[in-house]
Amino acid sequence: MQLKPLLKKLYPLHRTLASDEMDEALRVVGETMPAAAAYAVETYRPGDPVWTWRVPERYVVHEAYLETEDGRRVVDFADNPLHLVSYSLPVDAWITWEELEPHLYYNEERPWATPWIFKYYQRDWGFCLPKELFEDLPRDVRYRVVIRSEFLTDPEAGGFRVGVGVLNPEGGPVPQAGEMLISAHLCHPMQANDDAAGVVTAVEVAHRLAARPLPSGSMSVRFWFGPETIGTIAYLAHNEALIPMLRGGIFVEMTGNQGPLAWHHTRQHDHLLDRVTAHVLSNREHVERNFADFPPNDERVINGPGVNVPCISINRWPYSEYHTSDDNPDIIHEAMLQGAADVIEEIVRIYASNYIPRRTFRGPLFLSGHGLWVDWRENFDLNRALEKIMMRMEGQHSIFDIAQEVNLDYWTVRDYVEKFRAQGFVKALPVPSEAPSR
Repeated sequence: MQLKPLLKKLYPLHRTLASDEMDEALRVVGETMPAAAAYAVETYRPGDPVWTWRVPERYVVHEAYLETEDGRRVVDFADNPLHLVSYSLPVDAWITWEELEPHLYYNEERPWATPWIFKYYQRDWGFCLPKELFEDLPRDVRYRVVIRSEFLTDPEAGGFRVGVGVLNPEGGPVPQAGEMLISAHLCHPMQANDDAAGVVTAVEVAHRLAARPLPSGSMSVRFWFGPETIGTIAYLAHNEALIPMLRGGIFVEMTGNQGPLAWHHTRQHDHLLDRVTAHVLSNREHVERNFADFPPNDERVINGPGVNVPCISINRWPYSEYHTSDDNPDIIHEAMLQGAADVIEEIVRIYASNYIPRRTFRGPLFLSGHGLWVDWRENFDLNRALEKIMMRMEGQHSIFDIAQEVNLDYWTVRDYVEKFRAQGFVKALPVPSEAPSR
């Protein structure tokens, strides 16, 4: 599917942690996700504790603007939601320049652009504007500040929401195999690359997995969309039974600009997921980073204390338009969105279909007697690796690790091991969970 049209639908919405247009963004994503994912929206009550945090209030902005004494409108939320610092407190006052200046924000490197600033947890108010406009403002007049905003805690007003869909392998879910999590956040208003781009890339991966499901016995793949950090915390706090089921995760963001892909390691650093990612990216231009290197994001929750699900991050950061009004659809390239989807899909297909084979036979298996011998004239490399593969079916090496050791394509080795499993000579052990019991 073409991804940029979907991105353009999400881009202009006032997507804060919880708001009417965040709900609209979740609805648009749900309309676009494949039907097989059974996408649904979960709602949580504002103020409820979620581990050491609380579910945030729903934010409603009726109007917000800054005017000079003569009635000239300096900035107006109605023109662009970036003009208002996200989660600004309500204000209606006449103030001096000295009182106003600490509440004005601009970007030094891009003086023509409006920055995006948020005050989710340090409650204050403010306006964002281009530095060029800031410098032209008169200092000897008073200004009228109007912010008509509300912080709603009544769940009847809509609550705090996230969207989730799950795609199962051929034949249906396999609980012992667990799940893989693909995560992207939706909560940055008027930001195209950060992170409407990650959202649409994740949706594309979902469509590909729906069109060509993972092999029978693979992990299911869970797709999550919602507000950054607190959204993931609230979701996992409300679904703690899911955590031991999760075997790995990918946080995806900022995939539409022209920079190279960056891969951030898991917290474990050399986990199976890291090795699969390194293999997939080995022939592609990319940047490699440590876990939670800038920009750190929801992988800190997924792979963080008490959860510890191995999670990588895929992005194209840095880019100069970051967190400004220049982060708009003009900097988004369809080929970059699709290229990121290519990488994520390949990682998922290998990691989620991988398992640890444990033999049920003793002694060297009579390969030709069971149709398992490979003629060297048909596949010389696999023929030379038969003994090595068979010797590694002790329940200690995954198929991916075996393929790496014998220097063969993953799918070649998996298809061969599957023939053992079909005859009962191998038992498939799942990739183990890294999640602690508490």
